[in-house]
Amino acid sequence: MRPLDPRLLRYAQAARRFLLIGALLGLAQTLVVIAFAWLLTRAVTLTVAGEPLAEIMPTLVALAGVIVLRSTLIWLLEVSANRGAAQVKSQLRARVLAKLAERGPDWVASRQSAGLSTVVTTGLDALDNYFARYLPQLLLTMIATPILIAVILSQDFASGLTVIIVIPLIPVFMILIGRATQSVQREQWQALQRLSTGFLDLVGGLGTLKIYGRERRQFVLIRSITEQYRARTMKVLRVSFLSGFVLELAASLSVALIAVSIGLRLIDGALLLGVGLFVLLLAPEAFLPVRQVGAQFHAAADGLAAAEELFAILDDDTAPASGTADAAEFAPGRETEPAGQPGSGSGTLRLAGVSVRRGNTVVIDQLHAEFAPGELSVVRGVSGVGKSTLVAALLGFVPMTGELTLGGVAATAGATRPWLAWAGQRPGLFRGTVAENVSLGAVFANQGLRDDGLVAQALDWAGASEVSPATVLGVNGDGLSGGQAQRVAAARAIYRVLATDCHVVILDEPSSALDSDAEAGLLAGLRNLADQGRVVIVVSHRPAVVAAADHVVELQEMSHV
Repeated sequence: MRPLDPRLLRYAQAARRFLLIGALLGLAQTLVVIAFAWLLTRAVTLTVAGEPLAEIMPTLVALAGVIVLRSTLIWLLEVSANRGAAQVKSQLRARVLAKLAERGPDWVASRQSAGLSTVVTTGLDALDNYFARYLPQLLLTMIATPILIAVILSQDFASGLTVIIVIPLIPVFMILIGRATQSVQREQWQALQRLSTGFLDLVGGLGTLKIYGRERRQFVLIRSITEQYRARTMKVLRVSFLSGFVLELAASLSVALIAVSIGLRLIDGALLLGVGLFVLLLAPEAFLPVRQVGAQFHAAADGLAAAEELFAILDDDTAPASGTADAAEFAPGRETEPAGQPGSGSGTLRLAGVSVRRGNTVVIDQLHAEFAPGELSVVRGVSGVGKSTLVAALLGFVPMTGELTLGGVAATAGATRPWLAWAGQRPGLFRGTVAENVSLGAVFANQGLRDDGLVAQALDWAGASEVSPATVLGVNGDGLSGGQAQRVAAARAIYRVLATDCHVVILDEPSSALDSDAEAGLLAGLRNLADQGRVVIVVSHRPAVVAAADHVVELQEMSHV
């Protein structure tokens, strides 16, 4: 990643405001440094000249004021950096989450979930050092160093020329060290992702490992990955300390060279005390921002590595799955909705010549089907025939060719679907109350207000009236049985239908974990939705669901329906 990546300004508007404020504060701080050096020089020269205290006092008061002002500017720069980092992280996190939602579950499944989680959480948090330490010093280098060199040149050409000749050596060292640092930092970041992925896989499969008595074997694997990460971290620290020492040594020798030159000319009488002292006070300040940029680069390296992966996600404009040339029209990356896009929607949901590819495989070929309002429609077929793929196409998560219309109005995959509610095979419950989980799909559409009466009705229609809306769930819906979690997920789709007046509701295998009584309760609720004139589509192979259907769509491999 470059010192200041343009993509940061493009994806995070707060970064622009931060840079503007940082530039103004950096300019003010530079002027204060010059004033401090001048006032201190004047106070010393007046004292050496034997001037009375009354004559020196105004200079000392002004010097104290400049010291206070400089401290205030440093504090303001730090506050601005921390607030800017928080705002930029928030904007970037919102953008990448929106990107993941736009791409859909198929695209996300093609990536490592642990890697994505690490980038969005720990990786973005590492940008604090980038904004709070690295960027402020980079701005100071761009602003303060040229101004200070110009001032030194105006006072003492020889010292200014020495600074101009010596100061480029520090960036050369920074580039050489930076390459080594980026290499070891990239290895450390990869080791962290391997650790995250390995630990997540272990936790996910711990039950199976326990059953077969293989849980102890994973101890060695996790210890090995952890040791690799520890070794990479120590290597990064070693390189950071060594590079910091090299930069400090180069800057110290440079200032020492200027000091020796000034001292010799002061003894020779070729340079006045006031000029020599003023230049000597400014010389370290000219080198300081450049030294700090190199030193703080290591503190920001974690954030830079994570930002690279984050920008790779945001810049990925590829379609979530391969398709024909016409599939671009239905790609979820499309941001604009075409004219005629159904809003709340009404009428028959019709598929005409719909085809879907998964890589080079045609999963659905020229499918023709109609789902009428007021009917309970069931989609069934053997495993792997493409039922879930059809649902993903209806949701707009995968590219497709053909025509999808609702009430005669075309619906493209890139557009939003306010007319549709959906519950997948996995419940997808989160930590919180049952009521919060049920209202998730519609609470934002209603200005964050939850209708507790509709929550109870949705649970009842999903056959889960025995589940209290106040029940607090753990991670992934912990606290409910598999069947209860499945019905709560169905209730979430039903709540969205009732709260936002969706015309179409799709449920993918909603009763696979239910007994006959619970399944009958869910089917009764779905019948209530159909009786309201809505399009109800259920993907299922359960005999009771098929028997309750008004219309059955039988999917067969590479066939027309």
